[in-house]
Amino acid sequence: MNKKVQTAKFVIADLFSACLAWSIFFFLRKSAELQDINDTLQFVLIDRKFYIGIIAIPVFWLFLYSLSGAYHKVYRKARMRELGQTLLISIIGVIIIFFALILDDVIQSYKSYYNLFITLFLLHFLLTVTFRLILTSRNLYKLQNRSIGFNTIIVGSNGNAVSIFNEIESQPKAAFNRFVGFVHAAQYPSYKLEKFIPNLGHFSNLRHLIREMDIEEVIIATERSEHNTIEQIISAIEDSDVLIKVIPDMQDFVLGTVKTTSLFQTPLIQVSFAFMPPWQFNLKRFLDIVLSAIAIIILSPVYLACIIGIKMSSKGPAFYSQERIGINGKAFMIPKFRSMEVGAEDGTPVLSSKDDPRVTSFGKFMRRTRLDEIPQFFSVLKGDMSLVGPRPERQYFIDQIAQRAPHYRLLLKVKPGITSWGQVKYGYAENVDQMIERLKYDILYIENMSIAMDIKIMAYTLLTVIKGSGQ
Repeated sequence: MNKKVQTAKFVIADLFSACLAWSIFFFLRKSAELQDINDTLQFVLIDRKFYIGIIAIPVFWLFLYSLSGAYHKVYRKARMRELGQTLLISIIGVIIIFFALILDDVIQSYKSYYNLFITLFLLHFLLTVTFRLILTSRNLYKLQNRSIGFNTIIVGSNGNAVSIFNEIESQPKAAFNRFVGFVHAAQYPSYKLEKFIPNLGHFSNLRHLIREMDIEEVIIATERSEHNTIEQIISAIEDSDVLIKVIPDMQDFVLGTVKTTSLFQTPLIQVSFAFMPPWQFNLKRFLDIVLSAIAIIILSPVYLACIIGIKMSSKGPAFYSQERIGINGKAFMIPKFRSMEVGAEDGTPVLSSKDDPRVTSFGKFMRRTRLDEIPQFFSVLKGDMSLVGPRPERQYFIDQIAQRAPHYRLLLKVKPGITSWGQVKYGYAENVDQMIERLKYDILYIENMSIAMDIKIMAYTLLTVIKGSGQ
């Protein structure tokens, strides 16, 4: 399945729908003034506003749909959800367009405003939802007829695994899984599931298999005697971009913890790492770009002052870059203003301490005011980081932390940030123990992620910079 091509189809369909809807609306709007169709057509074709509209309006709709998460996981779209989402966004978008572009029209009565609003809404909604439902229905047809499917691995090897495999494979509809094999949670002389799909080894190989085989779903179907391994399995793959599902016990049915979105699907517990709704996630990225660009422009004199200060206080380059681990375990280079002597860390990585002799005199000032971090606004623009998120660490320290706190890998499900709740509350960590202590704040952050939370953390960070109270 080519996700990029399919996403492009939805984008093109939305652009075309928006362009066509605005063109028809513009023509109808002017025909009400000029009466004669030929005069209206000639007027429209020479009107500069018409051509500006067919460019700007579709771009506006594309921005709005992107912000709402409409292009997120297009192969997992459901028709009723698509209908509801399109209806809601169409209402919001038409209200914005109406107040921005139409409210100053010369009209005979306020009834004309209602007619204009309803006309634009119906044109845009009906055209957009028609093309979207066609694409969504076509994808669902392919999925249900198994011409395409989500590459899936089962974790488990005996009774439960065989049962869930047979149940999913026998479904006449909504069986979207394409099983590539299974991994076992415990060693047995033989595995019942081997009769149906290949044995890919022990679950400790899962992360490697997910990358190599382009796995999109993992279904955990271990035996009751193997339930103690579930946490280990989830911890091993929680930083991978896969959908994790677990077979429920009867108590889960009784307690109401099993949710499904289809009448035909096998009931499974979905382990969700979606910490924010798609629209907030996209808005967060939009704010990252806008605020980082503004910060770079405003802070340009500060950048220059820091470069001069570093050069005057010690020999060596003004900037320093270091490999850190970002979202989904991806490595990237993080830029900082150099606050230590050149060659301060050769060989085994060492964390900085409060009275670290390696830190220069100007470096101490930059660390207190967090000015050594401001080159990272460029990393935010690039997409490696966010303004707010858990601080990225080096692999050397991640390995040590994960041994004592396996849930640390949960932080790798989100983009690292220039500042974080842990950074605000705890400051720089001087050793692994302090890193683990700071971890609780970062876990609390991702469990409560929101735009409002980000704004609070940025406000506290700004206060720390102004007061110069950073550690």
